[in-house]
Amino acid sequence: MRIAYRIFSFAICALVALQAASHAWASAGLGLYIAEGGVVDASAQEGPPPFAEALGFMIHGMNGMFVIPALAILLFIFSFFVKAPRAVAFAGGVLALVALQVTLGLFGHSIPLLGFLHGINALLLFMTALLAGLNVSKRRVEAAAAAVSAPSVPAGAAV
Repeated sequence: MRIAYRIFSFAICALVALQAASHAWASAGLGLYIAEGGVVDASAQEGPPPFAEALGFMIHGMNGMFVIPALAILLFIFSFFVKAPRAVAFAGGVLALVALQVTLGLFGHSIPLLGFLHGINALLLFMTALLAGLNVSKRRVEAAAAAVSAPSVPAGAAV
């Protein structure tokens, strides 16, 4: 179960990186489209996308609304079966940050300032998912188990 937890943690990291890359790709394409005389208005949402890089916005939306939240929920479920310190706390943090990220992304269309927080939260989400995966490494778990099972020696006692 620890391997699945690590895979899902690192997959969330990779998908957050994909989010940044796909949005940057789409934004660059939008900028070029406008610079070349293209116009973006409500009619641009009907029919095929006006520029090829608009696919990046679709990837960003689908990945952020469906794929990452599903992985975060599974990570949280797996965390209850992983015998590692703070696994549930890290997975809960990832899930909470994903929920906040989706909320910021949705409301950012109405309140553009939330887009700024959406970007910062993405960095926090990446870091938390990375730490979650690193937290359950075999060496860390064994060290924590050894610390728990080691007999405590009273202060000042000769060993």
